[in-house]
Amino acid sequence: MPSALSAVFSLGTQPPLRNLRKINNACATAVKVRRPRVPFTANTEVPIVSTPLWPEELVSTGTEREVLEAFLDCHRRQIKAKVAGLSEADARRRIVPSMTTLAGLIKHLTAVERNWFQRQLAQRDPADIPGNSRGDDQSWELSPDDTLDSLIAEYDKVCAESRHIAAEFALDDTVPSKRLGRMSLRWIYTHMIEETAQHEGHADILRELIDGATGL
Repeated sequence: MPSALSAVFSLGTQPPLRNLRKINNACATAVKVRRPRVPFTANTEVPIVSTPLWPEELVSTGTEREVLEAFLDCHRRQIKAKVAGLSEADARRRIVPSMTTLAGLIKHLTAVERNWFQRQLAQRDPADIPGNSRGDDQSWELSPDDTLDSLIAEYDKVCAESRHIAAEFALDDTVPSKRLGRMSLRWIYTHMIEETAQHEGHADILRELIDGATGL
């Protein structure tokens, strides 16, 4: 029996349109394309994972608010992971020309949380907010009594207050802003993700320079 390809070359006497159809059929028979196997069908919703999912991965099909809150909490978690296991001396160690230290990053981000959620979103008077609520240069300064444990405990406490305040607002709700005119909770969430992630990157580099530790 002649092969499919040999049939292609035996069509010279066929009418042109019929030739084309037979050539297409012959080539399709001769060349079989292997398609990659799909691990699960379109109706299957069971993913293939080798490690437990992080909270931010669990909202891959969540609402906008669930995704924003999960990723802000992700960066809050990771900034704390960057100082885990450090000595007090290394946490305070300055290895760049600026005031940036790993302990100072935690203290600064605590002030940033107070600023955007207590001062800006809740519109509280700064005099009624314990601790720095400006997120300015002074928010990086460490007192002799500051320890990693005390700084992280205060950060956790302030982040919990941020969540409590935000729960009273919808994403589209807006509040007055001296700089922006008005701003929404959506904007504040997005800005906080940006700033916390930025400082998380700083912490990642500082930690590697201090003791070589990388990753989470």
